[in-house]
Parts: sequence; structure tokens; C-alpha cells
Amino acid sequence: MRYYNERAEAFCLDTRDVDLSTFQVEFMGYLPEGGRILDLGCGAGRDSKAFLEAGFQVTAVDGSVELCRIASEFIGQPVLCSTFQDYVPEEEFDGIWACASLLHIPSEELVGIMARLAGSLRRGGCFHVSFKYGDFRGVRNGRFFQDMTEDSLRKLLKDISELEVVSTKISGDVRAGREKELWLNVLLRKA
Repeated sequence: MRYYNERAEAFCLDTRDVDLSTFQVEFMGYLPEGGRILDLGCGAGRDSKAFLEAGFQVTAVDGSVELCRIASEFIGQPVLCSTFQDYVPEEEFDGIWACASLLHIPSEELVGIMARLAGSLRRGGCFHVSFKYGDFRGVRNGRFFQDMTEDSLRKLLKDISELEVVSTKISGDVRAGREKELWLNVLLRKA
């Protein structure tokens, strides 16, 4: 959290205008009109704002106090400050959006966190996750990263039986100059 608290403004400038509409539109297509979305690791609030503007109800959560402050101002509603390990959903969601956020959790903790989150999804609800693509695990650029491949994600999900894979897509980073960095984008559904 220190990384994001100390670099919140720069992080916002780097990520707020990134166009993830292709993934957002696919995700929203699986949700009921006006449904409830959990934006887990909302960062600068980019995705929460897009979902709110599309008519969805959004609960935004982030672990960084500074990013919560910035995102709250940007989206015009409170953002809950909590780590993923401590966050316990108090409501049911039609969708969970965890874009480039759960990648900061070691795989041995990730199973429990994702299972707890899946428990807050309504039947048929969708769960979007994205990870840097690969086998790397460790500190990079001052933050812990748990990269994933299709195989490592499949192994992780075998212990969360209620989630099934709807689609996986490998994409380049959409930030200028980083197009060669690959991402694993996964849409899951609660059976």
C-alpha cells in the first residue's frame, strides 16, 4: 500500500485514461441492467466511473488511502478502504471486476480470497480478473506480483468449484510504450 499511497497522483495519471472498454463492455453484457458491481482494487476510479455511467450500482474498494480519496472525488461517491485480505462483502453482486488488482496477492492466499468473493456473487454472476501474463512471482517495480498463465489459473480455480471459465484472452498492455507486456484477461461465471 505504501507504493500506491506515495505515488497515487502519478499512478492516476498513468492509468485513468487507459481504454479498457472492450473488456468492460464484454463484462457488462453478462450483467442485468442496473445490476450491482464490486470494483475490487478500483485504483483511480476509471472502471467504477464507466460502470456508473452505464447505469450500474458500484461498490468501489481499494487498499490505498490516497487512491480511495482520489477515486471517491472522481466517481462522486465513497470508496471503501480495505485490503483484499480483510475485505468481507456485505452484499450480493451481479459482477465483480478485479482488473489488475488481485495480481498483487500470492497464489496461496488468492484461492481463499477468490472463494470468499465468489460467495458474494449471485448465481450466474460474472467475475473479471486480469494478471500480467507469465510465471513470474516476486517484487517488480516496488510491488509484489503474481503473474498467471492459463495453466496456472486453471490450477488455482480447481479449488473454487463454483467458478467456471467463460473466456480467456491474452492482450497487450494498452498503455503507450508498453504494448509488448502481455496480460491474461479472464471472465469467470458462478455456476
